[in-house]
Amino acid sequence: MSEEHKPELEQIAAQNKEVSYQELTEEPQMNWLTRLIGSPLPSKALAHQRIGKAVGLAVFSSDALSSTAYATQEILVILAAAGAIGMSFAFPIALAIVTLLVMVAVSYRQTIFAYPNGGGAYTVTKDNLGDAPARAAGSALLADYVLTVAVSIAAGVAQIVSAFPNMDSYRVPLAVLLVVLVMLINLRGAKESGVIFAIPTYFFLVMMFVTVGTGLFKLLSGGLGVLVDPPLIEHVAISSGLGVFLILRAFANGTTALTGIEAISNGIMAFKEPRSHNAAATLSMMVLLLSSLFLGITYLAVHIGTVPSEVETVISQLARTVFNNRGLLYLGTITSTTVILVMAANTAFADFPRLSALIAKDGYLPRQLTFLGSRLVYSRGIVSLAVLACVLIIAFQARVTALIPLYAVGVFLSFTLSQSGMARHWWRSGHPERSQDHPVEFDPAWRRKLVVNAIGAVLTFCVMIVFAVTKFLDGAWIVLVLIPSVMMVFAKIKRHYAQTAHALTMEHYKPLPAVRRHKVIMPISGVHQGTLSALRFAESIGEEIICVHVAVDAADAEKTLLKWQQWGHGVKLEIISSPYRVLLQPLVEYIENAAKSCADDEVITVVMPEFVAHRWWHNLLHTQTAEMLRLRLLFTRGVVIVQVPYQVD
Repeated sequence: MSEEHKPELEQIAAQNKEVSYQELTEEPQMNWLTRLIGSPLPSKALAHQRIGKAVGLAVFSSDALSSTAYATQEILVILAAAGAIGMSFAFPIALAIVTLLVMVAVSYRQTIFAYPNGGGAYTVTKDNLGDAPARAAGSALLADYVLTVAVSIAAGVAQIVSAFPNMDSYRVPLAVLLVVLVMLINLRGAKESGVIFAIPTYFFLVMMFVTVGTGLFKLLSGGLGVLVDPPLIEHVAISSGLGVFLILRAFANGTTALTGIEAISNGIMAFKEPRSHNAAATLSMMVLLLSSLFLGITYLAVHIGTVPSEVETVISQLARTVFNNRGLLYLGTITSTTVILVMAANTAFADFPRLSALIAKDGYLPRQLTFLGSRLVYSRGIVSLAVLACVLIIAFQARVTALIPLYAVGVFLSFTLSQSGMARHWWRSGHPERSQDHPVEFDPAWRRKLVVNAIGAVLTFCVMIVFAVTKFLDGAWIVLVLIPSVMMVFAKIKRHYAQTAHALTMEHYKPLPAVRRHKVIMPISGVHQGTLSALRFAESIGEEIICVHVAVDAADAEKTLLKWQQWGHGVKLEIISSPYRVLLQPLVEYIENAAKSCADDEVITVVMPEFVAHRWWHNLLHTQTAEMLRLRLLFTRGVVIVQVPYQVD
């Protein structure tokens, strides 16, 4: 409960004798989960979970910064097909990607100030383009975040395998273990996880700038050699020869460097005040760092003759060439790169739960995703993301190159929709008199801002088409099918909630006749202490009680009847013979027939004895007939189900 509503509730309770108000002050009891992720936090502590620019860079930029570890390799893996001539195009392609990166970042800065409450592409698209495009943006972003976790963790494992080749057969279990580790850290809370991730993020930045800086210094001084013992080329996607299609494929692969730059605009609410200023400053710093490292790594990688390979990454080849060995600085570079790639998953863990909660509030996802967990994070969203990412990792055997084709289509679709939505937003800001259904304030700079977002929309749309075409057969078709499928699921969930709300609305409600009479039916499996305990309860709620026993043979029926005559308190017992040894069907039919004959003021109450074993696993040794019967009767109108537990020590 938010603190601002607390006085209002107390005042209402004081004025109405039928309403009482009390507040739980004791902390919940500790269990194994709270010991693992930390003690529960009260709702009033939410304001103290906000983060500043330094921690925000670690939380929301790790995905984008980590792409420097594989974006260059993904360019080279395509250009290697054309030999040395193809490799010479790597740096110009990197320059083109950085230009696109800056344009998109400028567009997202405008989004941050226009939408200070966050939401990113989903909110912008919903406000300016409508529900259907918003569902497309939401599904694309959610898919992107799942892929972010899978790709970044797989890339981190690839760095480990580069340093320790004997670990190759353990790629998948190691990747799954790392996903679970990042999940647990995020369940501890936004602020605490941010502090934990800040140290390795800045360690990565220091090591990468040391590596790139040392490499450029040696290059200028003539001391930088070429790669020694390069790995074999594993991926030659196209026959030799350089063409437009090859360059476009390399460009499309390299645009994975842009993934994650929308994360800050989605998570503005996580920043301290002034939120927009802190978020925009963090975005600018992220773009500067990302551009510098990406260009530096690509330039040096081409110069030393790196070879794209799953056996040894480009970063590993660059580091051992720059430092002349696999010594301490090399291990520091590999370690920091591995850690930042694992930390990159944290960006998705920070944004996926927030976005899914936002979509769930609009009724397109299960409402459970809107509930804050004990540590003031959307814990259900965090766990859901981890499960989906593990499924992808297992399906694609934790191979980065296999996952990359799935990666960028959804990213650039959300970019395009967001920029198009912002362009419409600025047009409305220039014509507020034409936007009565969507009031906006006049912005004198609307033309300039519209041009920026319109250019961003056109550029990202072109990149999306290039990626979809060039990577279609490599797996991009999966995303092109997945996003419409997720949109359909969104629509079905929304329809269900709308139908449920209509069925439960109090408008035009006609009160039902008061319940004058309970007809109690109590199924029994035999006569024992649990049966008598339930019978005692049944006698307290109704005058007409019928106990029903399904007998599978005559001996069973006789035994039950004799015991009932001794212990049944004179309550009527009906025995149903079941020669085919079926238990549930006769009971369900009996209760349904009784419900059909009920009057309007009469209710069938089914009292079901249920014994509960002392240890949870003991329940697995019993048939659980009562639970199965309850599930069958849930859809029977006019029937109330009461389970009477009997604890067995």
